[in-house]
This record gives sequence, C-alpha cells and structure tokens, in this order.
Amino acid sequence: MELGYRLLFYLKKPKNYTSGNIPVYMRFTVGGIANECATTRTADPEKWCAKTNREGGKRESSKSLNYHLDDLQQKVHHVHALMVKDGKPITAARLRDKFLGRDKPQKILRLLEIFRLHNKQMQELIGKEFEENTLKGYRTCLLHLTGFIQKNYKSDDFDINLLNYNFINDFNHYLKLSGGVQPISAAKYLKHLKKVVNNYILKPKLLRDNPFSEFKLAVKVKEREFLSQAQLNRLMKKEFKIARVANVRDIFVFCCYTGLSYADVKKLTGSEITTGVDGGQWIFTHRKKNDNSSRIPLLKPALQIIAKYKDHPKCVHEDVVLPVLSNQKMNSYLKEIADACEIKQNLTFHLSRHTFATTVTLTNGVPIESVSKMLGHVDIKTTQHYAKVIDTKVSNDMKKLKRKLELTGS
Repeated sequence: MELGYRLLFYLKKPKNYTSGNIPVYMRFTVGGIANECATTRTADPEKWCAKTNREGGKRESSKSLNYHLDDLQQKVHHVHALMVKDGKPITAARLRDKFLGRDKPQKILRLLEIFRLHNKQMQELIGKEFEENTLKGYRTCLLHLTGFIQKNYKSDDFDINLLNYNFINDFNHYLKLSGGVQPISAAKYLKHLKKVVNNYILKPKLLRDNPFSEFKLAVKVKEREFLSQAQLNRLMKKEFKIARVANVRDIFVFCCYTGLSYADVKKLTGSEITTGVDGGQWIFTHRKKNDNSSRIPLLKPALQIIAKYKDHPKCVHEDVVLPVLSNQKMNSYLKEIADACEIKQNLTFHLSRHTFATTVTLTNGVPIESVSKMLGHVDIKTTQHYAKVIDTKVSNDMKKLKRKLELTGS
C-alpha cells in the first residue's frame, strides 16, 4: 500500500488572464497520481518562487500568504498521519477529500461487480459491436472467477485494491486444476480478465499497479485439425437420403473450398458474389468477427453448390446463398455425417475453415500471404499455425530441393 505523498503549491492562471494576482492551488500526489484543490488565496506571479512554492519578499502580504501555506502544509501532514494510522488505502483523491473535510465512507470497488458491469454493457452492444458467442466466453470467465474467489478467499467478491500478481497466478492455477479447463482455454479466460482490468480499472486510474505486468503466460498453440483430401473426397461422394443432412454436408464442403466461417457463410448474400479480376466468380465480403475484407475466388465445387441451392425456399425468402441452420444443429448433423463417412476427427463446422487453409490451399502451393488474405486474418501469424502442420507440403518442397541439388551436382 502506498504511504508517501507529495504536496505542491503552484499558481494556476485562470482563462483569459491578463494581469494581476493569480490563484494559488495545492496538488496532492500519491503513487504518481495527482489531485488538486484551490487554497482560496492569490499570489503575485512576479514574486512567486517556483523552487520554494512560496511568494518572495518581506512585505506583510507575502508573509501572511506564506504563513497560511505553511499552516495548510502542516494540516495536510496531520491528515496524512491519521490516514496511515487507520491503515486504509491512501490515494491522492482520498487525501484531498480528507483534508477538505468532505471525505465520506468510500465504496469498496469490487472485481466481480465490475466484471458484471462489463458483461452488461457488452450485452447491450450485441449485434452492433459484439456477437453473442463473444459474450458467452466472458460469462464463462465470470463463473470461473466467482468460483475461484469463493474457494480461495471465502468471499462473494474481491476488493480491486488487493489485485496483484499472486491473484492472477493463483487464478491461472485454479483454472487448470479446480476449473478443469485446458491451458489454451485458461489463457483465453485470463485474456478476458486482463481486458476488464485494463479498461475498467487501470485506465480510469482506480488502481495504480497493473497486476498483469509481471505475469507471463506461455501457451503451446494447439495444432489445427483438418480433413485430408481423401477424407474430403469421401465426404463429397457420400449420398445421404435425408435432405437436411445432405444440405449440411454441402454447406460444410462449400466452406472447405471457400474458408468462410459459420457466421460468414450464414450471412452470405448473392450481392457478395460478383466477377473478379480474372473474369471468374469471387466472394467479396467482410468477416463478421473483425470486419476485415475477405476476397475469395470461387472454385468449381463451391460454384456447383451455389447453383444447387439458388432456388431453395430459404435462400429465396431470406436472400442468402445457402440454407444455413443454427450452429448447434449444423454441428449435431456433422457428427452423424462423420460416422457415415468413417471420419475419426471430431467433425465441427470450423474444421471446414481449417481444411480450406491446409488441404485445399497451402498443400497445393497457394502462398501463405494469399491464404491469409482470403481467410481475413488480421495477422499472418494466425495463418502460420496452419502451415506448421502440413507434412505433405514439407515433403513436396523438399523433393523440389532434392531435384534442384541433383541438377547442380551438390
């Protein structure tokens, strides 16, 4: 807890000042954060000494002012000593208010209360700045944080003034053990907490020290799963008697050949498909997740699926390209499809995006910069996670190198 303070008397020129005496202010500084108030006295700027924070000269008016400032300084010292004795957190604002006699019982700002406020404000912006799925992650983080505080501190909330490295580190430990989440999920929840602390506590200067400043989280990125070309071919050739299952398979395959996420294929309209620079049909859209531009030349399998559903009632009525169901239903049907096609991976809709990045593009020699652009990634490092797992591409690249070395005799 910060105990020391600094007190400074200075002149503060009013707006439109031309000449004459200037009001004297006093500035309280604790832990690098300052607050100020007026002394109700004025001083001659020609006689004011910035080094001593007093008015120079032997005139009676100067002596009277300086005696008054000395008296104020002693009173502040006395007030500060009382606050130290009470053992309560000292801030510049609290010191100033205590000195002015307008200190009221300070409401203790609590972490879970602030986190709930964040979630409430995010809820109000669903559909404008955020998606429901994003809020879901913060709600889950709040549940874990609540459980952690109840277990470790036997409390229903936590004073933000007590936030420190140990709290963050212990929460990380709790997530992996008592919380039962994977390291990559723990990292995500800590990222959520860091955002709330930064935007709702640190930026408003409710806390001086950043509890995350010394905390380093090393997480091994989980390798992306994807379908091989053989699996994708088997999936495409499989005949399904139930129309809705066949529809889900087609939409999944469409995304395997376009890289669109669930949210982006669901909102895809005919107006977003137009002629590209090569004269072929392209998708010109913006990712719902980050609003990044995404331009994708349409391959033959994707074009065939578009043509297949152009007269589908849902597509006509809602002006969309494909009849996409809810994400939950899509993933439910995909499990059935995986069993029918003897695919061992956990077939989720997002696997189609991974398959586009790996099997369809990178494995076939499409430059990673182009793949990153089509996927609408903010940072090419995200795309590089896919490149790390493509053994067939590594093999093909090395074969080219071997042939080149053989030709040169190396």
